[in-house]
Formats: sequence, C-alpha cells, structure tokens
Amino acid sequence: MTRRLRILTWHTHGSYLLYLAQAPHDFYVLSKPGRPAGYAGRSGHLPWGDNVHDLPADEARRQAFDCIVFQDDAQYLEDQYELLTPAQRRLPRIYIEHDTPRPHPVETRHPVDDPDVLLVHVTAFNRLMWDNGRTPTKVIDHGVIDPGYLYTGTLGKGIVVVNDLATRGRRLGHDLFEALRRRVPLDLVGLRSEAAGGLGEVLHRDLPSFNARYRFLFNPIRWTSMGLGVIEAMMTGLPVVAVASTEMVTVIRDGENGFIDTDTDRLAERMAILLKDRALAARLGRAARQSALRRFGIERFVADWNAAFAEVTGLAEAKAKKGSEQFTENSA
Repeated sequence: MTRRLRILTWHTHGSYLLYLAQAPHDFYVLSKPGRPAGYAGRSGHLPWGDNVHDLPADEARRQAFDCIVFQDDAQYLEDQYELLTPAQRRLPRIYIEHDTPRPHPVETRHPVDDPDVLLVHVTAFNRLMWDNGRTPTKVIDHGVIDPGYLYTGTLGKGIVVVNDLATRGRRLGHDLFEALRRRVPLDLVGLRSEAAGGLGEVLHRDLPSFNARYRFLFNPIRWTSMGLGVIEAMMTGLPVVAVASTEMVTVIRDGENGFIDTDTDRLAERMAILLKDRALAARLGRAARQSALRRFGIERFVADWNAAFAEVTGLAEAKAKKGSEQFTENSA
C-alpha cells in the first residue's frame, strides 16, 4: 500500500485537482492574497476533502514535503526558484502536462528537460505530439467521480461546455460553434461564456444534472486535451457529438456511443438526427456512459496516480539509500 505523502502543488485546473485529491495523500495547494491565477489555493465552490490544505506561498519554504507536482510552465521555470529552498527543489518532482503542444503540433520541445522529473501526460495523444526530449514520461488518463445515470434529454437542444470560448478562438472551436448554432439549437455554458452568447458559468456540482436535460453535448474543440467536461457528460449518459481531433478519436466511436467527424455538415446532420430521435440519443448515451466508466473511472485514476507517486518517491529513496551505502563503504 502506498504510504501517505505530503504533496505540494498549485490550483491550475480546479476540477482536475479535485479528482487528483481523491488519492489518499495530503495536498498542499499554494495561495496568494487575492487568489490570482494559479494561486487560488483551497478556494471556490468545489467540494474539497479534508486532505486538501490551503498553503500561503510565503510559508512553503518552512514546510516538509515528499513530492512536488507542477502543472504549468511558470511554476516549473520560475515559481519554484522564488518559493522553494534548494533542498525542496531536489525532492521527487512530477510535471502534469494538461495540454497539446503549441505553437507547433509536432516540433515543440517540452520545457521540462530533466531525467529526474516524471512528465505525466493526461492523454496518449499529447505524449505522442510533444517532443519530450530526455524527460521520462507516463500517461495517466483522466478520471472522474461517477454522478450516476442522469440523462433525460428532454430539451430539444445541444449543450456546449467550454470556458472562455470567445477569447480562445479557432483552437477551441469558437467559429464552429457560431456556424453550427445557426443550423442547430445549441446552448453554451462555461466561465465568461456570456461573451459568446452563452448562459454563463454553471457550478461544478450542478453541471451533471444541468447537462443531462439536453439531447446531446457538442464538443467543437480542434486542438487541446481530452476535456473533463466531455467525460463528465458521458458519465451522466449524455451522447457526444465531437470534432474528430486529438484524443477524442479514441473515445467516441461513431454511431456507437456518439458521433464524431471532421466534416461540419455531417456533424450538423447527426445533431439533427438526435434532435428528432430521442430514443437513439438515449441509446448512444448509455453506451457513452459505459465507455466512460470503463476508461475514466476514479478508482483506476487513483490507482494510476498512486503508482506514479510510489515510482518517483521510491526512486528517490533508493538513490538516497545507495548513496548512503556507498558513503559507508568508502569510509570503512
């Protein structure tokens, strides 16, 4: 059994951190006054467990940790040198890469270039596309808590769940959303979605039942990781219509648990079919739920993370033990 660890990290993606914190460890999440981006600590409306601790950034140097988990470039390249001691910076370290490479899809070198850091990709597609250099890598698929089967599909509309769609442009499919909602009734929710004609933010705890009323979920994203919002919707029994890009092509099987294509005309046609045939939508949604339970269950996610934590801390302990033994031999 994995021993309970003290893990330092940042609040980069709130829902991901919520699921990561289902692992049986203590997570110390850095905060700063005003809770700026990356330093929200234990805050917001998410149902944090007792193992998630708010840690003011200026107190980090005085704490003992077993592992450091970075979640964006600034934390790794800058913040650790400002906030942590040299000894802390030599602790077992993991970098979670949440995204696809930018600006170039295949020629971008990952900023982590260290054989002593474990680079965890959240999709196999991401690992494939990044140039990971000499840094060891591991893929840990997303995991989400099962809210149960909630689907009703009573609303004759599709739902799109994307934060800041208006400012994130073509990469997140703003243009596709605009084009297709002129052909098919679509609602948009997410942070600051009002700027794109959306309904605003829906609290994480309310999102499963909110989404389950819609006939389907449309994912317009061209280039990013497998979205947690899509997986959470699948768990409720909501069928997905998606752009065939990135890891999505390994999750949605066309005509079996949703519809997926690169042709927007065909996507619009499939949406129209679902709006006419609620029974088909429910059947695809049940298959989507089974797919999500098999691949993205929280138990598998926690087990994978426990293995990763055991790997990096075990390697560090083995190195320390070997160094101590060599020192003893040389001193004899």
